[in-house]
Amino acid sequence: MDIYSQIIQKSQAGQKQLAVLIDPDKHGADDFVGLAKRMAEYPVDYFFIGGSLLSKDLLDKCLQAFKDETDVPLVIFPGSVMQVNSKADALLFLSLISGRNADLLIGKHVESVPYILDAGIETISTAYMLIDGGRMTTAQYISNTLPIPYDKPDIAALTAKAGEMIGMKTVYLDAGSGAKNSVSPEMIRLVKKTVAVPLIVGGGIRTSQAAAEKFEAGADLIVIGTVLEENESLLKEIVGVL
Repeated sequence: MDIYSQIIQKSQAGQKQLAVLIDPDKHGADDFVGLAKRMAEYPVDYFFIGGSLLSKDLLDKCLQAFKDETDVPLVIFPGSVMQVNSKADALLFLSLISGRNADLLIGKHVESVPYILDAGIETISTAYMLIDGGRMTTAQYISNTLPIPYDKPDIAALTAKAGEMIGMKTVYLDAGSGAKNSVSPEMIRLVKKTVAVPLIVGGGIRTSQAAAEKFEAGADLIVIGTVLEENESLLKEIVGVL
């Protein structure tokens, strides 16, 4: 079964899903095996691998370690055209529909097609929306776009619906890595009410209570990342709400 079918199947069954985002740049090359072994102890649904920069070119080593040490699907969360690798099971084909940067709506996608075809991996078209998390994030800076205001759930819902109408298979609300504020329950509820495709929510989720709040509001899949770099033990608490 492909990864998107798994997401759909679990979403339709009302099963809460968890992805752990691993940014290879935040770890040393010698750390990946140990990290993968520790992460394999938890009932994680997916590992999202990638970052906005990947300046150290560690994507391949990171994917290999997680492929060797876990049976969890590996999904590339790309920050550039070059973040494509055949060792992954799938790639989030992100179109930044919250912004007006044509390169990130379609331009870079065209450039990435030869690499994706060569890698032979599944692509999951994703309506990617940056939500204001209270501070400038790397994704916001690199993309040169404004996020949707935290207190404008109606704008988020209409934007998400437009993405669905275009044909996007998922909607991803992201407050950004290290966000001060996570996506509000009000925004999640309205977006979930407006679209039928799976809803992914990430950024600023630092507690099991916050994770439970996102699920209760309607998120099908939540993504946690930055907080685990400071406290891996928190993962045990978060999986407890699944």
